Amino acid sequence: MKQLLKRTFLPSVMAASLAGVTLLPAQPAAADKRVLEDAAIGAGAGVVTGAVTRCGSAFDNAIRGGLSGAAVNGANGLRRNTRNRSLGQDVGVGAGANILAGTFTGGCRNTLKKGASGAVGGAAIHILRNRR
Repeated sequence: MKQLLKRTFLPSVMAASLAGVTLLPAQPAAADKRVLEDAAIGAGAGVVTGAVTRCGSAFDNAIRGGLSGAAVNGANGLRRNTRNRSLGQDVGVGAGANILAGTFTGGCRNTLKKGASGAVGGAAIHILRNRR
């Protein structure tokens, strides 16, 4: 009986402790105070480019664009000087995040169109943030 209890409870205890350790962040998130603005800019760009490319519904495009906008914000939150932004980084992070989000949301199956939508969102965030 003792061996049976070890075999049933020990793996679940180990899994719970491992999950508890991996879910605790080592550092707080690096996004700044403008994460909602960037997500809104990305969502708007996603809706517009989705309508132009005829790729997915407006809701799916807004979700993907919002996620890519938040990813662009997070990538720039890691910088010491957030005014010194890179257009290539913003476009690349936006495209990659939109493609990654598209694998979960579905909708458009064309990876190139999803990447272009995220790239436009990243470029829009870059342009709007450098104007201020």
